[in-house]
Amino acid sequence: MAAMQNLSSSPLSSSSSDYFRVSTSMSNLSCKLSRLCYRNPTVSLPRTSAGVCKCVATSQDSKTDYKTAVSRNANIAKLQAGYLFPEIARRRNAHLLKYPDAKVISLGIGDTTEPIPEVITSAMAKRSHALSTLEGYSGYGAEQGEKPVRALISKTFYSDLGIGEEDIFVSDGAKCDITRLQLVFGSNVSMAVQDPSYPAYVDSSVILGQTGLYQKDVEKYGNIEYMRCTPENGFFPDLSKVSRTDIIFFCSPNNPTGSSATREQLTQLVEFAKKNGSIIVYDSAYAMYISDDNPKSIFEIPGAKEVAIETSSFSKYAGFTGVRLGWTVVPKELLFSDGFPVAKDFNRIVSTCFNGASNIAQAGGLACLSPEGLEVMRGVIGFYKENTSIIMDTFNSLGYNVYGGKNAPYVWVNFPGRSSWDVFAEILEKTHVVTTPGSGFGPGGEGFIRVSAFGHRENVLEACRRFKQLYK
Repeated sequence: MAAMQNLSSSPLSSSSSDYFRVSTSMSNLSCKLSRLCYRNPTVSLPRTSAGVCKCVATSQDSKTDYKTAVSRNANIAKLQAGYLFPEIARRRNAHLLKYPDAKVISLGIGDTTEPIPEVITSAMAKRSHALSTLEGYSGYGAEQGEKPVRALISKTFYSDLGIGEEDIFVSDGAKCDITRLQLVFGSNVSMAVQDPSYPAYVDSSVILGQTGLYQKDVEKYGNIEYMRCTPENGFFPDLSKVSRTDIIFFCSPNNPTGSSATREQLTQLVEFAKKNGSIIVYDSAYAMYISDDNPKSIFEIPGAKEVAIETSSFSKYAGFTGVRLGWTVVPKELLFSDGFPVAKDFNRIVSTCFNGASNIAQAGGLACLSPEGLEVMRGVIGFYKENTSIIMDTFNSLGYNVYGGKNAPYVWVNFPGRSSWDVFAEILEKTHVVTTPGSGFGPGGEGFIRVSAFGHRENVLEACRRFKQLYK
């Protein structure tokens, strides 16, 4: 700084255009330097003497980006564009730049909005404060999860189904466990997904190298069996037309269609898997939304423990999308072709890749499964289901074919003959409401949009008012 104190009185050379006279003010000097460098980003500014800055132009040809000798993972390179929900967020942000004063309502990504009930947060706070004491501190926990949490999950969700605490792995969410299961299966397996379905199943399969290249003409990856789910087949695939695969990803209630499989349908699925020697990965993250007699767990079906894994989560029950807590059930009866237990390999993956769910989150999980916790969770679920009814009634009144809603927090709306991304863009542009284009869930989602019921009541009502204004 001492060398710059008398800049205003220092002589400047006028023999070169690369020299300039600095201002008497330090702030003006900064402004001039900033403007110069903004106009010519290749200019460097070395300090030569007190009061003189020489601008040295750098050749564009001499500047090259350094590259390592490591090849990119060719499987990741197969992925198309961005993951669905970050892409929606990108478009939402672009919309906000275009309309900075707009009140944008998000009914797109399935992120909960209502506060976590106090009976649950107080348990997490208590556990958190205990960590500051010698008596209450704990470090690494069991990778499979704390025994009391596993025991209560078993009792609450799998009573009389033959699933014990030793079959349960507590985690940081079902989505994370989907990828860990893919690591167990490896790259030499074939897989099937519902079409449409949650995109994490397909993307994780692509990354693991289980698939072929993306085929733009049919909007599918090679070597994946897409099990088409339509209104005509009740959103349950015609298994007589499904080829045999090693792994079958199945979500019920389904994201995005909101449909839940009946006992008869799941019995068909288990029999199909047993006939083909396949493993079902059953995603039951929305099971507590089921209000009819449809099964809440795949293990309600006889024989399922020999062919199925179930993954679930507290995210959409207790607002744990940010807290992160879920679980996966790998029954001891589930064996690989050589007779080795699948659970042992999953335990090895968990032990290698994961140090166990947060002890604070697990304290919250215990509170969720207490009698009071279950009651308040059902209240939160009821609130979102009321939102669902409002959305369904709105689109029904406008004459659209509407699906889902009854057993899930998603409404699946058909816009026949139209591109789902075009409908998404139209709704965003004209109503400032974010939805989700159906084709983002697979080619079977074309012509649909998914509307999420996760939202504050006043926002859901306002969004529906805007829908009616647009499509009346």
